[in-house]
Amino acid sequence: MTFDFVMKCPYCGSKDTEVVETRDSEDLETIRRRRACVSCQKRFTTYERVENIYLLVIKRDGKREQFNRDKLRTGILKACEKTTVPISEIEKIVTEVERELLSSDSVEVESKKIGQMVANRLKKLDKVAYIRFSSVFRRFVDVEEFEKEVKRLIG
Repeated sequence: MTFDFVMKCPYCGSKDTEVVETRDSEDLETIRRRRACVSCQKRFTTYERVENIYLLVIKRDGKREQFNRDKLRTGILKACEKTTVPISEIEKIVTEVERELLSSDSVEVESKKIGQMVANRLKKLDKVAYIRFSSVFRRFVDVEEFEKEVKRLIG
């Protein structure tokens, strides 16, 4: 069964585009397509991936919301600002966390579990990013809590 999808050019809005090259991404879960617009001749890249299961995140207040890969990426990006962590490592963390969540038995997961999964990975990757992420994720109430975590990290 094949489907023909129309991809609009992001530059001129034309629906007359063609696929120039197709590749699997490194994680083998997305397909990278290099496209060319027939109208304006510009090239652009699209990524396709299967939306498997809707994961629900249980927030601290008990409310539920759909898992959002972009929201997770944004949080990690903020923690990694002005560090040497490459974007490829951030993408790898997002993919690993999402894959682990999808392979679990439940479609509902507490936000603190996701935070802990990310924190564990950042701790191995970059201590500053780990502390930044943890300070938001764990909601350090005062300087003493923050100091305790830094000492734990150093010791």
